[in-house]
Amino acid sequence: MAGAPSPEQPIAVSLGDPAGVGPELIAAAWAAREEQGLAPFFAVGGAEVLRAAAASRRIDLPVVLIDSPAQAPAAFGTALPVLGSLDGAYRPGKPDEDGARLALASLSQAARLTVAGEAGAIVTGPIAKSHLAKVGFTQPGQTEFVADASGVAHSDAVMMLAGPNLRTVPLTVHCALSEVFARITHDLILRRTRVVAAALARDFGLERPRIAITGLNPHAGEDGRMGREEIEIIAPAIAALRAEGLDVSGPRPADALFAAHERKGYDVALCMYHDQALIPIKTLDFDAGVNVTLGLPIVRTSPDHGTAFGIAGQNIASPGAMIAALRMAGECAARRAGALAS
Repeated sequence: MAGAPSPEQPIAVSLGDPAGVGPELIAAAWAAREEQGLAPFFAVGGAEVLRAAAASRRIDLPVVLIDSPAQAPAAFGTALPVLGSLDGAYRPGKPDEDGARLALASLSQAARLTVAGEAGAIVTGPIAKSHLAKVGFTQPGQTEFVADASGVAHSDAVMMLAGPNLRTVPLTVHCALSEVFARITHDLILRRTRVVAAALARDFGLERPRIAITGLNPHAGEDGRMGREEIEIIAPAIAALRAEGLDVSGPRPADALFAAHERKGYDVALCMYHDQALIPIKTLDFDAGVNVTLGLPIVRTSPDHGTAFGIAGQNIASPGAMIAALRMAGECAARRAGALAS
């Protein structure tokens, strides 16, 4: 059972793959902590990796080793707190199994600390799942990993992508497009929408969130001419959700839903498949997009981008999404602790 976060608890940050941009963005976020008003956070392992990554961006990064998360807030103002002795070599753009082991160990410990209530939230650095799979990572992604650590079924851990301009939720996530039609069910729409509504109220202060649900087919099926999923599955689910008192609209044609004038009419768009949700958020908010997991007893966020091995260590990657993930994690944790007004 996860411990209840308090406003004083720091955020645990996992390194991500040390060959990617995660370490340098953690360093850049710490350097911008005052300007961005970030809550205290600490990195789990990788002190030397972080120092080297900071140097690649010409950041003077003082690091202080801590023995427990409770020591992080006092140190945060003058140095980046790093928990423990986990470490490795910094080889940007050259992922290997040693780096994958460090990434997995950092993620595992950060999750354990957050579930135990020693950290107020977890922010996960970007990983390369194919590399982690070689060292024992069995989950489809970090969302499922953190769900397992929290004792939550994968089906109840819901991925939301959030940025300044848009929030989206993919109903189906990491599966082949050919599998999407079979996976979309009346029950799945009900369960995911309920999780989204409850989480937006609890963590984002939206008492009655407006949820737009897309269609699956072009033009939302156009009255059955382009598919019957809207008629037979999606519309009945929406009617059931409305009967429960949720503010749900749809099925909405996905090709028009993300225009600026349409976005004013809803708080989140529940989309039928991965790219239907991620293309608009990455188009509108690539450098400020946050991946947040809804439905957990803990707060988990992550920058909505990958390891970017091709630009790691070159002082090119923007820290905007990492900063946004840290800010959102702090705000959600504070709201759960009752320290942030809606």
